[in-house]
Amino acid sequence: MDRIDTHILSVLQRDGQISMARLSEKVGLSLSACHRRVKAMEASGMISHYAARLDRKKAGLEIQVFIEVKLVSQRTADIDAFEKAIRAMPEVLECHLISGEFDYLMRVAARNTEAYEQLYRRRLSSIPAISQMKTLLSLSTVKDFTGFHLG
Repeated sequence: MDRIDTHILSVLQRDGQISMARLSEKVGLSLSACHRRVKAMEASGMISHYAARLDRKKAGLEIQVFIEVKLVSQRTADIDAFEKAIRAMPEVLECHLISGEFDYLMRVAARNTEAYEQLYRRRLSSIPAISQMKTLLSLSTVKDFTGFHLG
């Protein structure tokens, strides 16, 4: 990957719907050379997919919380059971295996506190592999993820 590929990726992260003609202008390549590079990055998996970024609140998801999760053990069966259960919950936006006092950190969006409480009481609390959860309510977002810094 060279600086032109990095520039292409930076532009695509900001505007995934940019036309190939406009992208080639921005990065200073011919249309065919730009198209070839983008297709190569898609084929290699560097570009994994394209998606629209939604405004969480306008989508009706009023609250965002982070949940620290501690498992009952580090046995493979407990880890697999937890991860399988979390993958099946669309409200869980992200789940990261972390180091430190807790085992996982999750980001969850919900319509309101009642909806989050239902998720917490009925679904998350019913996962047998979990021994402890700590919820952290996001009061505001100072900086949202808009793409990786590539250079």
